[in-house]
Amino acid sequence: MKLRVVELLIITTVPAVVLATGGFPSLSLLLWTLIGGTLAAGSANAFNMVIESERDKLMKRTAKRPLVTGAVTRMQATLFALAIGLLSLVIFYIFTTVLATILTAIAIAYYVIIYTIALKPNTSQNIVWGGAAGCMPVLIGWAAVTNSLTLVPIAFFMVIFFWTPPHFWALAIKYKDDYSAAGIPMLPSVASRSNVIGQMWFHTIAMVICSTALIQLAHLPVWVLLATVALGAIFTFQLFALKENSDNYNKVAGGIFHWSITYLTLLSILLVVAQLLSA
Repeated sequence: MKLRVVELLIITTVPAVVLATGGFPSLSLLLWTLIGGTLAAGSANAFNMVIESERDKLMKRTAKRPLVTGAVTRMQATLFALAIGLLSLVIFYIFTTVLATILTAIAIAYYVIIYTIALKPNTSQNIVWGGAAGCMPVLIGWAAVTNSLTLVPIAFFMVIFFWTPPHFWALAIKYKDDYSAAGIPMLPSVASRSNVIGQMWFHTIAMVICSTALIQLAHLPVWVLLATVALGAIFTFQLFALKENSDNYNKVAGGIFHWSITYLTLLSILLVVAQLLSA
Protein backbone atom coordinates (compact mmCIF):
# COMPACT_ATOMS: atom_id res chain seq x y z
CA MET A 1 0.00 0.00 0.00
CA LYS A 2 3.07 2.29 0.27
CA LEU A 3 1.70 3.76 3.50
CA ARG A 4 4.60 6.22 3.84
CA VAL A 5 3.44 7.80 0.58
CA VAL A 6 -0.23 7.62 1.63
CA GLU A 7 0.69 9.59 4.76
CA LEU A 8 1.27 12.70 2.65
CA LEU A 9 -2.15 12.32 1.04
CA ILE A 10 -3.78 12.08 4.46
CA ILE A 11 -1.93 15.19 5.61
CA THR A 12 -3.59 17.24 2.87
CA THR A 13 -7.03 15.68 3.31
CA VAL A 14 -7.42 16.98 6.87
CA PRO A 15 -7.11 20.71 6.07
CA ALA A 16 -9.46 20.26 3.11
CA VAL A 17 -12.12 18.82 5.42
CA VAL A 18 -11.55 21.56 8.00
CA LEU A 19 -11.72 24.35 5.41
CA ALA A 20 -14.88 22.87 3.88
CA THR A 21 -16.50 22.67 7.31
CA GLY A 22 -15.41 26.19 8.24
CA GLY A 23 -14.33 24.94 11.65
CA PHE A 24 -13.98 21.73 13.62
CA PRO A 25 -15.35 18.89 11.44
CA SER A 26 -17.42 15.90 12.45
CA LEU A 27 -14.93 13.39 13.84
CA SER A 28 -16.93 10.54 12.34
CA LEU A 29 -16.89 12.10 8.88
CA LEU A 30 -13.19 12.92 9.15
CA LEU A 31 -12.34 9.40 10.31
CA TRP A 32 -14.27 7.66 7.53
CA THR A 33 -12.82 10.06 4.94
CA LEU A 34 -9.28 9.25 6.11
CA ILE A 35 -9.96 5.50 6.20
CA GLY A 36 -11.54 5.57 2.77
CA GLY A 37 -8.73 7.71 1.40
CA THR A 38 -6.05 5.43 2.83
CA LEU A 39 -7.66 2.37 1.26
CA ALA A 40 -8.13 4.13 -2.09
CA ALA A 41 -4.52 5.29 -2.25
CA GLY A 42 -3.33 1.89 -1.08
CA SER A 43 -5.36 0.26 -3.82
CA ALA A 44 -3.85 2.49 -6.50
CA ASN A 45 -0.34 1.83 -5.15
CA ALA A 46 -0.92 -1.92 -5.09
CA PHE A 47 -2.15 -1.90 -8.69
CA ASN A 48 0.96 0.13 -9.52
CA MET A 49 3.20 -2.58 -8.04
CA VAL A 50 1.41 -5.28 -10.03
CA ILE A 51 1.86 -3.38 -13.28
CA GLU A 52 5.49 -2.45 -12.58
CA SER A 53 6.66 -5.70 -10.99
CA GLU A 54 9.04 -6.49 -13.87
CA ARG A 55 10.51 -2.98 -13.88
CA ASP A 56 10.86 -3.07 -10.11
CA LYS A 57 13.28 -6.00 -10.49
CA LEU A 58 15.66 -3.69 -12.33
CA MET A 59 15.78 -0.95 -9.67
CA LYS A 60 17.70 -1.22 -6.39
CA ARG A 61 15.15 1.04 -4.69
CA THR A 62 12.29 -1.36 -5.48
CA ALA A 63 14.08 -4.71 -5.58
CA LYS A 64 12.69 -5.79 -2.19
CA ARG A 65 9.02 -5.13 -2.91
CA PRO A 66 6.75 -8.13 -2.18
CA LEU A 67 5.99 -8.94 -5.82
CA VAL A 68 9.67 -8.82 -6.74
CA THR A 69 10.75 -11.15 -3.93
CA GLY A 70 7.84 -13.51 -4.51
CA ALA A 71 6.32 -12.95 -1.07
CA VAL A 72 3.06 -12.09 -2.84
CA THR A 73 1.84 -13.38 -6.22
CA ARG A 74 0.48 -11.11 -8.94
CA MET A 75 -2.98 -12.63 -8.51
CA GLN A 76 -2.93 -12.10 -4.74
CA ALA A 77 -1.79 -8.51 -5.16
CA THR A 78 -4.42 -7.82 -7.83
CA LEU A 79 -7.23 -9.21 -5.68
CA PHE A 80 -5.99 -7.25 -2.69
CA ALA A 81 -5.83 -4.01 -4.68
CA LEU A 82 -9.31 -4.60 -6.10
CA ALA A 83 -10.80 -5.48 -2.70
CA ILE A 84 -9.52 -2.47 -0.79
CA GLY A 85 -10.34 -0.19 -3.73
CA LEU A 86 -13.96 -1.33 -3.78
CA LEU A 87 -14.11 -1.11 0.02
CA SER A 88 -12.92 2.50 -0.12
CA LEU A 89 -15.70 3.39 -2.57
CA VAL A 90 -18.30 1.71 -0.36
CA ILE A 91 -17.05 3.66 2.65
CA PHE A 92 -17.17 6.98 0.80
CA TYR A 93 -20.64 6.23 -0.57
CA ILE A 94 -22.12 5.24 2.80
CA PHE A 95 -20.42 7.71 5.11
CA THR A 96 -19.70 10.76 2.92
CA THR A 97 -21.15 11.93 -0.41
CA VAL A 98 -21.73 10.78 -3.96
CA LEU A 99 -19.30 13.35 -5.36
CA ALA A 100 -16.54 12.23 -3.00
CA THR A 101 -17.13 8.63 -4.11
CA ILE A 102 -16.95 9.55 -7.80
CA LEU A 103 -13.77 11.60 -7.30
CA THR A 104 -12.18 8.70 -5.42
CA ALA A 105 -12.94 6.30 -8.28
CA ILE A 106 -11.48 8.81 -10.74
CA ALA A 107 -8.33 9.20 -8.61
CA ILE A 108 -7.69 5.44 -8.51
CA ALA A 109 -8.32 5.01 -12.24
CA TYR A 110 -6.20 8.05 -13.12
CA TYR A 111 -3.20 6.86 -11.11
CA VAL A 112 -3.35 3.32 -12.45
CA ILE A 113 -4.30 3.91 -16.09
CA ILE A 114 -3.17 7.43 -16.96
CA TYR A 115 -0.03 7.70 -14.80
CA THR A 116 1.29 4.14 -14.36
CA ILE A 117 0.39 2.71 -17.77
CA ALA A 118 0.26 5.69 -20.15
CA LEU A 119 2.53 8.43 -18.80
CA LYS A 120 5.27 6.98 -16.60
CA PRO A 121 6.99 4.80 -19.23
CA ASN A 122 6.51 7.23 -22.11
CA THR A 123 7.27 10.83 -21.11
CA SER A 124 9.66 12.76 -18.90
CA GLN A 125 6.69 14.90 -17.85
CA ASN A 126 5.06 11.82 -16.32
CA ILE A 127 5.07 13.09 -12.74
CA VAL A 128 3.77 16.52 -13.80
CA TRP A 129 0.51 15.25 -15.25
CA GLY A 130 0.40 11.95 -13.40
CA GLY A 131 0.88 13.80 -10.13
CA ALA A 132 -2.67 15.11 -10.47
CA ALA A 133 -3.82 11.86 -8.85
CA GLY A 134 -1.96 12.84 -5.70
CA CYS A 135 -3.81 16.16 -5.64
CA MET A 136 -7.23 14.52 -5.59
CA PRO A 137 -7.46 14.03 -1.79
CA VAL A 138 -8.08 17.75 -1.27
CA LEU A 139 -11.00 17.67 -3.70
CA ILE A 140 -12.27 14.46 -2.13
CA GLY A 141 -11.98 15.85 1.39
CA TRP A 142 -13.88 19.00 0.44
CA ALA A 143 -16.55 17.04 -1.46
CA ALA A 144 -16.95 14.63 1.48
CA VAL A 145 -18.25 17.58 3.50
CA THR A 146 -20.13 19.67 0.93
CA ASN A 147 -20.87 17.31 -2.00
CA SER A 148 -19.61 20.16 -4.20
CA LEU A 149 -16.43 21.94 -5.27
CA THR A 150 -15.43 25.61 -5.18
CA LEU A 151 -12.35 27.65 -6.04
CA VAL A 152 -10.84 26.97 -2.60
CA PRO A 153 -10.23 23.22 -3.07
CA ILE A 154 -9.24 23.85 -6.69
CA ALA A 155 -6.58 26.32 -5.50
CA PHE A 156 -5.40 23.77 -2.94
CA PHE A 157 -5.31 21.17 -5.74
CA MET A 158 -3.06 23.47 -7.78
CA VAL A 159 -0.70 24.02 -4.83
CA ILE A 160 -0.08 20.28 -4.62
CA PHE A 161 -0.04 19.94 -8.42
CA PHE A 162 2.93 22.33 -8.64
CA TRP A 163 4.51 21.00 -5.42
CA THR A 164 4.69 17.42 -6.72
CA PRO A 165 7.31 17.76 -9.52
CA PRO A 166 10.06 19.47 -7.48
CA HIS A 167 9.31 17.12 -4.60
CA PHE A 168 9.57 13.98 -6.74
CA TRP A 169 12.38 15.15 -9.02
CA ALA A 170 14.50 15.93 -5.96
CA LEU A 171 14.17 12.26 -5.01
CA ALA A 172 14.58 11.07 -8.60
CA ILE A 173 17.95 12.86 -8.81
CA LYS A 174 19.27 10.39 -6.24
CA TYR A 175 17.81 7.38 -8.07
CA LYS A 176 18.26 8.50 -11.67
CA ASP A 177 20.48 5.51 -12.48
CA ASP A 178 17.72 3.20 -11.24
CA TYR A 179 15.20 4.84 -13.55
CA SER A 180 17.61 4.59 -16.46
CA ALA A 181 18.14 0.88 -15.77
CA ALA A 182 14.38 0.30 -15.77
CA GLY A 183 13.85 2.37 -18.91
CA ILE A 184 11.65 4.92 -17.14
CA PRO A 185 12.18 8.44 -18.56
CA MET A 186 12.04 10.29 -15.26
CA LEU A 187 13.23 13.84 -15.94
CA PRO A 188 16.54 13.72 -13.95
CA SER A 189 17.55 10.55 -15.81
CA VAL A 190 16.96 11.93 -19.32
CA ALA A 191 17.48 15.71 -19.08
CA SER A 192 20.43 17.92 -18.23
CA ARG A 193 20.87 19.26 -14.72
CA SER A 194 20.14 22.80 -15.90
CA ASN A 195 16.87 21.62 -17.46
CA VAL A 196 15.84 19.84 -14.26
CA ILE A 197 16.71 22.84 -12.09
CA GLY A 198 14.85 25.21 -14.40
CA GLN A 199 11.70 23.12 -14.31
CA MET A 200 11.93 22.77 -10.53
CA TRP A 201 12.12 26.55 -10.25
CA PHE A 202 9.07 27.02 -12.48
CA HIS A 203 6.91 24.64 -10.49
CA THR A 204 8.08 25.98 -7.14
CA ILE A 205 7.26 29.59 -8.05
CA ALA A 206 3.86 28.49 -9.37
CA MET A 207 3.29 26.60 -6.11
CA VAL A 208 4.00 29.70 -4.03
CA ILE A 209 1.64 31.80 -6.17
CA CYS A 210 -1.14 29.23 -5.85
CA SER A 211 -0.63 28.97 -2.09
CA THR A 212 -1.16 32.71 -1.69
CA ALA A 213 -4.27 32.46 -3.87
CA LEU A 214 -5.53 29.65 -1.62
CA ILE A 215 -5.18 31.80 1.50
CA GLN A 216 -7.01 34.69 -0.17
CA LEU A 217 -9.85 32.52 -1.50
CA ALA A 218 -10.29 30.85 1.90
CA HIS A 219 -10.53 34.31 3.52
CA LEU A 220 -7.89 33.49 6.12
CA PRO A 221 -6.14 36.23 8.16
CA VAL A 222 -3.15 38.21 6.87
CA TRP A 223 -0.77 36.47 9.29
CA VAL A 224 -1.55 33.18 7.54
CA LEU A 225 -0.67 34.71 4.19
CA LEU A 226 2.64 35.97 5.59
CA ALA A 227 3.44 32.59 7.12
CA THR A 228 2.62 30.87 3.81
CA VAL A 229 4.89 33.22 1.90
CA ALA A 230 7.65 32.53 4.44
CA LEU A 231 7.31 28.78 3.90
CA GLY A 232 7.51 29.32 0.15
CA ALA A 233 10.58 31.54 0.59
CA ILE A 234 12.37 28.77 2.48
CA PHE A 235 11.48 26.35 -0.32
CA THR A 236 12.93 28.67 -2.97
CA PHE A 237 16.00 29.31 -0.79
CA GLN A 238 16.68 25.57 -0.90
CA LEU A 239 16.67 25.70 -4.69
CA PHE A 240 19.36 28.38 -4.79
CA ALA A 241 21.82 25.79 -3.46
CA LEU A 242 21.00 23.35 -6.27
CA LYS A 243 23.61 24.20 -8.91
CA GLU A 244 24.33 22.08 -11.98
CA ASN A 245 28.12 22.09 -11.48
CA SER A 246 27.98 21.50 -7.73
CA ASP A 247 29.90 18.60 -6.17
CA ASN A 248 27.10 18.02 -3.66
CA TYR A 249 24.27 18.13 -6.20
CA ASN A 250 22.70 14.89 -4.98
CA LYS A 251 23.01 15.88 -1.33
CA VAL A 252 21.30 19.24 -1.91
CA ALA A 253 18.55 17.51 -3.88
CA GLY A 254 18.04 15.15 -0.95
CA GLY A 255 17.64 18.14 1.35
CA ILE A 256 15.04 19.64 -0.98
CA PHE A 257 13.11 16.36 -1.00
CA HIS A 258 12.96 16.22 2.80
CA TRP A 259 12.10 19.92 3.08
CA SER A 260 9.29 19.53 0.54
CA ILE A 261 7.63 17.02 2.88
CA THR A 262 8.09 19.41 5.80
CA TYR A 263 6.68 22.25 3.70
CA LEU A 264 3.48 20.40 2.84
CA THR A 265 3.07 19.24 6.44
CA LEU A 266 3.55 22.74 7.89
CA LEU A 267 1.24 24.30 5.29
CA SER A 268 -1.46 21.77 6.14
CA ILE A 269 -1.08 22.40 9.88
CA LEU A 270 -1.15 26.15 9.25
CA LEU A 271 -4.41 25.89 7.31
CA VAL A 272 -6.06 23.80 10.02
CA VAL A 273 -4.95 26.08 12.85
CA ALA A 274 -5.90 29.24 10.96
CA GLN A 275 -9.38 27.96 10.08
CA LEU A 276 -10.09 26.75 13.61
CA LEU A 277 -8.97 30.08 15.08
CA SER A 278 -11.09 31.97 12.55
CA ALA A 279 -14.22 29.88 13.14
